[in-house]
Amino acid sequence: MKRGHRGGGRSGGGPTLADVAAALNVSKSTVSNAYNRPDQLSAQLRERIMAEAGRLGYHGPDPIAATFSRRRAGAIGLIFDDPLTFALTDPAEVLFSTGIGEVCEQAGVGLLLIPQGSGVGLVRQALVDGFVCHCDIDGDTRVDTAVGRGMPVVVVDGLPRPDAGYVGINDRAAAAEAARHLIELGHRRIAVLASPLRPDGRGGLANIDRQAAAQHHVMRERLAGYRTALEAGGIDWAGVPVAECSPYGRESGYRAAADLLDNSGPPTALLAGSDELALGALRAAAALGLAVPGDLSIVGFDDAPPAAWATPGLTTMRQPHRDKGRLAAEYLMAPQERAIVTLTADLIVRGSSAPL
Repeated sequence: MKRGHRGGGRSGGGPTLADVAAALNVSKSTVSNAYNRPDQLSAQLRERIMAEAGRLGYHGPDPIAATFSRRRAGAIGLIFDDPLTFALTDPAEVLFSTGIGEVCEQAGVGLLLIPQGSGVGLVRQALVDGFVCHCDIDGDTRVDTAVGRGMPVVVVDGLPRPDAGYVGINDRAAAAEAARHLIELGHRRIAVLASPLRPDGRGGLANIDRQAAAQHHVMRERLAGYRTALEAGGIDWAGVPVAECSPYGRESGYRAAADLLDNSGPPTALLAGSDELALGALRAAAALGLAVPGDLSIVGFDDAPPAAWATPGLTTMRQPHRDKGRLAAEYLMAPQERAIVTLTADLIVRGSSAPL
């Protein structure tokens, strides 16, 4: 026969919350408050409780048991489809995470990061009260797992779904606006720097079939927006070079831009699927002795802080990363009916684009 838990304590035969309460002749709820609701006790009483707990070797309530008792974990999960290092360093992603963090701080809850490669097991077992899914890969089973747990879920930037909230921008319309900006400046030889289209590590020029098979929702939408605007301007999309930059980052943007520019009849303008790729293109142009915007115009996407500090300043589509994170987290704090929030993206014109 298995030994049951003693009231409010841990398994394994060690000291329990009840032992601390008995030693001080106080209730178990008073000891519990010392750990979970310290504002309910005087500072002197809490100090006495913590001192006695230390003397007895009691280290506090079991967090899993406490979660079941409260029916609340006091944390939200952030599922994303990039490595953890990316979430901590990419300028746009940091802004997004900051927005979530601000809401968590105000609400007094924690944040559990669930990065690429974590699998459905961590999502299934995570002690959280809801999930923000910053996932844009088609068929990400972690999102299905999160929704299947029956708790609030909000998808950010990925494909909207009927069983979860949604926060994002109209990527297709925003990309079309960026392309129209270059057309209005007189550019006809335009190339695209795209972030990875599929999670298979492949880079280089992406043909029409590769573009059609894109699994990353955001880049697929931006390519569609670029295509719509360029074709409306009389430019044959089949003749537009689309360079897939993998692995994602400034270095791959640099390499892809250098390959496109170091040819006869190079493009006079580049549409970059992110500021990071555009910043790599700026460096490639400088290495080849090309003046920006005299010889080459570049338009990015994001308006993360480095865009304004670039030389020249980067023309880009500004999207509200911080607001995305804040609104997604606020939805989890007070979920109502499925919320669909589409935020505005704005063209920010700086020195990296000019008339041909």
